[in-house]
Amino acid sequence: MRAIWILVSAAAAFAQPADLVLRNGKIVTMNGAAPTVQAVAVRGDKIASLGTNADAQKWIGPNTRVIDLKGQLAIPGFIEGHGHFTSIGEYRQGLDLREARTWDEIVAQVAQAVKQAKPGEWIVGRGWHQSKWDHAPEPNVEGFPLHESLDKVSPDNPVLLTHASGHAAFVNAKAMDAAKLTRETASPSGGEILKDQQGNPTGLLRETAQGIVGRAHNQWLDQRTPAARAADLRKAIDLASDECVSKGITSFEDAGSPFATVDAFKGMAEKNELKLRLWVMLGAGPLDQLAANIDRYRIIGAGNNHLTVRAIKRYMDGALGSRGAWLLEPYTDKPDSVGLAVSKVEDLKAVGEVAIQHDFQFCIHAIGDRANREVLNLYEAIFKEHPDKTGLRWRIEHAQHLSAADIPRFGKLGVIAAMQGIHCTSDAPYVLLRLGAKRAEEGAYVWQKLMKSGAVVGNGTDAPVEDVSPLACFYASVSRKLKDGTRFYPDQRMSREEALKSYTWNNAYAAFQEKEKGSLEVGKLADITVLSRDIMTIPEDDIPATDVVYTIVGGKVVFQR
Repeated sequence: MRAIWILVSAAAAFAQPADLVLRNGKIVTMNGAAPTVQAVAVRGDKIASLGTNADAQKWIGPNTRVIDLKGQLAIPGFIEGHGHFTSIGEYRQGLDLREARTWDEIVAQVAQAVKQAKPGEWIVGRGWHQSKWDHAPEPNVEGFPLHESLDKVSPDNPVLLTHASGHAAFVNAKAMDAAKLTRETASPSGGEILKDQQGNPTGLLRETAQGIVGRAHNQWLDQRTPAARAADLRKAIDLASDECVSKGITSFEDAGSPFATVDAFKGMAEKNELKLRLWVMLGAGPLDQLAANIDRYRIIGAGNNHLTVRAIKRYMDGALGSRGAWLLEPYTDKPDSVGLAVSKVEDLKAVGEVAIQHDFQFCIHAIGDRANREVLNLYEAIFKEHPDKTGLRWRIEHAQHLSAADIPRFGKLGVIAAMQGIHCTSDAPYVLLRLGAKRAEEGAYVWQKLMKSGAVVGNGTDAPVEDVSPLACFYASVSRKLKDGTRFYPDQRMSREEALKSYTWNNAYAAFQEKEKGSLEVGKLADITVLSRDIMTIPEDDIPATDVVYTIVGGKVVFQR
């Protein structure tokens, strides 16, 4: 079918040729008026026209860069809907524990790092997950190892190994010494120091208990000069940027950064040094500090639409893998626990009042069904108190495990479900252990049920919890297929159109940016991802073998394979 060609006029095209033309491809626009075209012309950082190969020729001048797509698929640039941007770069500078299949492998990685470390230098890593090991370590408490195994290989270097979820950490004796953590240390509110039968700390710290050792690690880091700290942050930003654009991401919704990191983002944006667009939630901090600074940190489209800050991030509970998700009923595999509330509802309400008064979105992490209910109750109460404030697009980050009674409330309240397709297939092997079959079927990663409620469902990876790859997440969203070939409640799969929309237009909408991006339309930002295969039509199991060929941000090629 001949695509609709939208252009100013032939004369205007000749007078002002395009800077970039992509042609001879299949271009999926996510725009119902012209869902598929052959070519796109870009002038400056915006789309000038969309249409056929023949008409594209009119936009080509002597200085126009022309890319022959050779039949490849081009789509609106992927928008990562929830990740931790600088953590991706920091992750690359520590031990990568994601692929470890036993605790012994992790101990061996630490031993190797110790050989290269200076005396007293902290050894850090991230990505381990006890439910994904081939077998539990011996000895263990609740399936977690004991710190003595790390002490043997690292007696003089503190070790801090963060769980894949970011909601637990494992440390050695040297790290506990640095933090003055002993058997007498009590678990903080919203956290747990796991102890053995004799009352000795095992080394496992859940949720807010991580802060005990985290503060000691930060004190060590603070010994560096301001210049060194700034250089480390810049390196993390650059590493994260390179990884994201190599995987087709043109915009990244950052789930919580402190003021100092936002300052670095802003400085780079103003110097045109950001490779992709960032939409940032202000991270946790004292309420008085937030209220005093919030107006100064409201940033819309700085650096030629490369940086926006207009949301606040907080946490209601922890993660399912570490049994920190807050549940209505006890864990099936730990009947003495319903998880952890890491914040008080009244404290979150105070933050919500600041958000609504200053026109900020509120984004609360909630994974367990109890946590999601509490957040929905909180949002509903605040909305009723401010009936003049409408269309707020407040978000629940993750919304992983829901009570059937709460699913319709997302659509009714207009709450965005900022979810992660890859979490479904990554977590599925232990979801049934944690929740049992009834709860899992009722409310685990229920994308279709939420969409039918009228809710907008975003998509992302929660990187570095998972690899930041949108293609891996897209595959998980449309297949829900596990490594053993089984599918996790396949009735909740997204169609390919729904999955692509969740990674483009829906994520733009969830950030109040659907007028600028999320679809390919004349006048919108020219953010485009080109793929080696047509993920909309190829056999499902061929999707993971697809490569990113080009990543284009504002008409500029920022990655080329």
